[in-house]
Amino acid sequence: MLHTSGTTQKHPLDRPIGKGKGEVSLSAFCLLYSELVQYHQSRVESIADLEMNLNNSGVDVGIRILELYSHRENGKSPKREIRVLGILQFLATTMWKSLFGKNADSLEKSVEGENEYMIHEKDPITNTFVSVPRDMGAVNVAAYIAGIIRGVLEGANFPCEVTAHFVEEKTVFLVKFKKEVMQREAAFEQAGR
Repeated sequence: MLHTSGTTQKHPLDRPIGKGKGEVSLSAFCLLYSELVQYHQSRVESIADLEMNLNNSGVDVGIRILELYSHRENGKSPKREIRVLGILQFLATTMWKSLFGKNADSLEKSVEGENEYMIHEKDPITNTFVSVPRDMGAVNVAAYIAGIIRGVLEGANFPCEVTAHFVEEKTVFLVKFKKEVMQREAAFEQAGR
């Protein structure tokens, strides 16, 4: 607690991240995010580069969100997730609700690869108010959220690649864990953990 002029104020790290009650103005977020997209758009030559830059911008946010969450939960006997499904469920529920005011629409394992999982979101906030020029129509600006997901997972020691894809009028965040994560997961299963 900070004490100033006889009043007590909470330290910024002690305030809630957000509980879906609109701590950050939606219009302010949309304006800032639109500027971020325009900034990156003016510095790239392809859609893939734009999505990669948005993804990389989100990684730093994800790492900081995980650090902040860990800091706040430190006094409450935090549970560190060591299994893939545990960290993904934490991300799709607890972290998603802190960021977007609701749980992710769904989480599922891919049938394509043993190391692939998908988080489904019907209307990502990043796509709601950003209009994409016609010449860049295939870009998915939810790549920023994919970067946040990657940042949280990598900060929790789950190295991966995360990409955002349009699938049947929704966005699917495809998480591909690195080989070492899957080897660790197999070792946990053999040990019965």
